[in-house]
Amino acid sequence: MSNMSVDMEMNETPTSVYEPHEWKHGTVVAGISWKNPVGTASGTFQVDACGRFYDVSQLGSVTTKGVSPVPWLGNPGVRTAECPGGTVNAVGLQNPGVDHYLDYDLPKLKKLGATVIANVAGHCDDDYAQVVEKLADSNADMLEINVSCPNVTHGGMSVGTDPVALSRLMDRLRPLTNKPMIVKLTPNVTDIAAIAKSAVEGGADALSMINTLVGMRIDIRTGEPIIANRTGGVSGPCVFPVGLACVWRVRTALPDVPIIGIGGIDSGKKALEYLYAGANAVEVGGAALYDPTAPIRVALELEELLDSRPQLTEKLAKGDTWR
Repeated sequence: MSNMSVDMEMNETPTSVYEPHEWKHGTVVAGISWKNPVGTASGTFQVDACGRFYDVSQLGSVTTKGVSPVPWLGNPGVRTAECPGGTVNAVGLQNPGVDHYLDYDLPKLKKLGATVIANVAGHCDDDYAQVVEKLADSNADMLEINVSCPNVTHGGMSVGTDPVALSRLMDRLRPLTNKPMIVKLTPNVTDIAAIAKSAVEGGADALSMINTLVGMRIDIRTGEPIIANRTGGVSGPCVFPVGLACVWRVRTALPDVPIIGIGGIDSGKKALEYLYAGANAVEVGGAALYDPTAPIRVALELEELLDSRPQLTEKLAKGDTWR
């Protein structure tokens, strides 16, 4: 097929796999209404790709890939490797930068009618501050501060594992915007509840958890790590019980703070478990990498399950949780 034919094919408007749905069971996260309790996890959604298969405005929210002050190339290849029940990845937060995001991705998503959570990435406090300043008066509905990525050489997860560093960062960021601010937590800590408390004390309006676990694969032909970065983030069905336990622990420690559950969700039933663990909403991540329609499919499956659970749906509609 010629390049011209490929371009024409890619520019065609496809038929949506899922028809528009009249959602009955919404939720509220830090004062922001979601049509349903299911969104996309950062790094697993791209509007041009996913928008070819379904109406992205049908989701509860869309969390976009982390944006940095300037374009980042990310890590060298090899970046991904399969593992039992999931994948290990070390993409390194490759992105075209916040200016491109403001000029293209965010306006396109808002024009489509999506509720947008902008994920903020940085190598240092100054990086985070520059991005938040640029997003402060944008059309993004919420900001998610990514202090939990195990795939960058500095910044990222180091902030999310140190309550003092996290408190310092939040003291810097909170005065910059009135937008609801979510802090994304790492499971790679001894006590996730302690980190969660530090984030909330610093001004976080909500928490999302979990980001990926640290893992690796070895090439037995060479005896060396498969991924160029050596280690990467483990995601997929294998992390589901870890994410669920983290939500439970943080909900127990912080009964009134909005929580978005992430990790291993590939069905409405798994999403429902997160809601019963105490989450206000969930995000689908790894499943969307092999099935771009996974977030909307999970939302529809969850909607059906919620039909027979009026006590839970009443709580979610008010911004409350099961626990």
